[in-house]
Amino acid sequence: MADAYARAAAVAVRGCANNPNLSKETGALATNVVPMTDHIVLKAVEQEEITASGLVIPDSAKEAPQHGNVIAVGPGKVNEQGQMETIELKAGDHILYQKYTGQEVTVDSQDYIVIRFQDVLARLEDAKAPAAAAKKK
Repeated sequence: MADAYARAAAVAVRGCANNPNLSKETGALATNVVPMTDHIVLKAVEQEEITASGLVIPDSAKEAPQHGNVIAVGPGKVNEQGQMETIELKAGDHILYQKYTGQEVTVDSQDYIVIRFQDVLARLEDAKAPAAAAKKK
């Protein structure tokens, strides 16, 4: 029986050597997260653990995050008229989303949240960015 396991392991290792998605250094999958339809993959921005007055907030007292950085955006979804409704977000955007929404997933030891576009409340823009763009004109 142990011999069968050894043969299966040898076949798996040979198969891994030919797989371009497998990292040779770690043996872990090098995965790109590609959302489908109107889904958005984001990384939640964690809340500060120490308040301005120096109090430490325990994990049990923290609320669910409501804003995050967009990692990937799906192509959109087809409406009732058969037209594609695209999503007006891109990777790198900072968004505000509904509390307690989405699905938490872990890919290659990275934690992500997958939400639908309808759960996005707003895109957060840097207040300095529009002023800097106006000065260039």
